[in-house]
Amino acid sequence: MSTSCFDREDEVFIVLVNHEEQYSIWPHWKAVPGGWQAVEGVRGDKKTVLAFVESTWTDMRPRSLREWMHNQAQASNV
Repeated sequence: MSTSCFDREDEVFIVLVNHEEQYSIWPHWKAVPGGWQAVEGVRGDKKTVLAFVESTWTDMRPRSLREWMHNQAQASNV
């Protein structure tokens, strides 16, 4: 039975971000999927990269939803 690379203790990960400012961890050796880009300077074991994601991605709403909600709030204040 094989173990997923995401479950391996010795795996090195990078952090990815997409255009909606959503984050994911990814094995450093796998090609970055379309629509995602690596966050510069963030690389390490699973615990390290997850700590970065937790401290950075504090609002789980996609960027488009945050912007829409902001615009709705601005419009209601006019």
